[in-house]
Amino acid sequence: MKHFINEKHDMVTEAIDGTIAASGGKLTRLDGYPHIRVVVRSDWDKSKVALVSGGGSGHEPAHAGFVGEGMLTAAVCGDVFASPSVDAVLAAILAVTGTAGCLLIVKNYTGDRLNFGLAAERARAFGHKVSVVIVDDDVALPSLPQARGLAGTLFVHKIVGAMAEGGANLEACTIAAKRVIAGSRSIGLSLDTCSVPGSLKEDRIPFGMAELGLGIHGEAGVAQVASAGAADAIAKMIEALVADMPRTPHVALINNLGGASCLEMAILTNNLLGSEIGQYIRLVVGPSAMMTALDMHGFSISLCELADGDEGFLKAPAKVTGWPGCNSVTAPAVLPLPDGLTPIRAPASAHAPTREFLTDCCKVLIAAENDLNLLDAKSGDGDTGSTLAGAARALIDAMDRLPLADHTQLYRAIGLELSQTMGGSSGVLLAIFFAAAGDASSSGMTMRDALMAGLDRMRQIGGANPGDRTMVDALLPALDALSAGLPQAAAAARKGAKYTATLTSAKAGRASYINAEQLEGHIDPGAEAVARLFEHLAS
Repeated sequence: MKHFINEKHDMVTEAIDGTIAASGGKLTRLDGYPHIRVVVRSDWDKSKVALVSGGGSGHEPAHAGFVGEGMLTAAVCGDVFASPSVDAVLAAILAVTGTAGCLLIVKNYTGDRLNFGLAAERARAFGHKVSVVIVDDDVALPSLPQARGLAGTLFVHKIVGAMAEGGANLEACTIAAKRVIAGSRSIGLSLDTCSVPGSLKEDRIPFGMAELGLGIHGEAGVAQVASAGAADAIAKMIEALVADMPRTPHVALINNLGGASCLEMAILTNNLLGSEIGQYIRLVVGPSAMMTALDMHGFSISLCELADGDEGFLKAPAKVTGWPGCNSVTAPAVLPLPDGLTPIRAPASAHAPTREFLTDCCKVLIAAENDLNLLDAKSGDGDTGSTLAGAARALIDAMDRLPLADHTQLYRAIGLELSQTMGGSSGVLLAIFFAAAGDASSSGMTMRDALMAGLDRMRQIGGANPGDRTMVDALLPALDALSAGLPQAAAAARKGAKYTATLTSAKAGRASYINAEQLEGHIDPGAEAVARLFEHLAS
């Protein structure tokens, strides 16, 4: 089973029950399972304007995650990607509406418009004051007369929710909702489609492509475009968002469609705020999963023009689980490093042959990045190539400040650079290696002996020995053979690297946590990197 569910027909009710159980008593529901699934504020007394929204499930935390003080009064939940019934919507209206009236916030989908609209008519027949607003913030198809409702709906929930909480009447809430809708625009982009429980996944997006302008129900987007990273994705979305966008202060909502990592979302946020429209973004909501499409590996951006008072409404407290808060966009105040951490560097000096040699070695590691990552994916977390390549790039960038003409100081300087720029255990071990090699060189040792002293120190502190399936298996025999020449050292390194593929257990590094079946036949990536370096030097 691909999803953590029990029975398909129970998943919405079980999700609602889980949300309510974890709410600390803030939420409850109406009776009527499984046909009527309505989540309600436990503290509601009908003294203020009620806000009701909802739609198909699969968009969690929308919509039940926005029920609570300062936002929605009730959420009506349909089946996955399916509108709730008229009776379910009517039940919600009747349960929460008092003399102040009720505002229905409806996303612009045919099923939602029909079911919420008819429920509103029936509620009015009971004598209730009910207003309806339709959210149509999608800008993917500007010529479409019925634009879809996307995550911009949350601007309405929050701004009008704060107004209603403050005692605004139904007319004021309705006018504000229509204003917010008119000033909102959204667009989504995804690298993959979503997986609907019980249905076959539609793999329509090829590798290396992204779909622009897709909806929150897995429906196809406007176009498939080349996927060229975060900045490129933001640029493509901005092109659609800026059409007719007033150059005035806005709030941006960065919404995870369900399958993007937090790391990706933070990068996308940085690119958005640094883009051409960043100067107009005063407030930001997220990045967070707020209106998802199950597990879709994508995100959406929603913008809303700010009017007087909106900032206060957006920042007003909301006692709900799904709203991440709204923050002002400010330039960060970067603090200096504490005393003792600012490195004392040897004076830079030029030496063309050394510069060329080091740059050449760095380029070997950069070129091997993908291959080493693939090897590491078999025995670790798949990042050895990126770690080494990142350190290599940092060394190339630091070349002008290195003491290239003084090899003793150069060893130490390389160790210092690696300690600052190279993460993980490899970074600190190689920093120890070069620092110890520098100490040995200062006592008059030859290059080969100084490097061997560095390896001894690294082994002593790191605990890795020959046969432990680490870079030591290639580096130790290579240094042993170096006195005979580079070709002999390269052959010894390659032999040691191949030897690691025969070892079915590791005693150091992340590979020590991997079972024997996964390790067998795969060269250790650190040993492979050493072998490639020596082979290049010998060629």
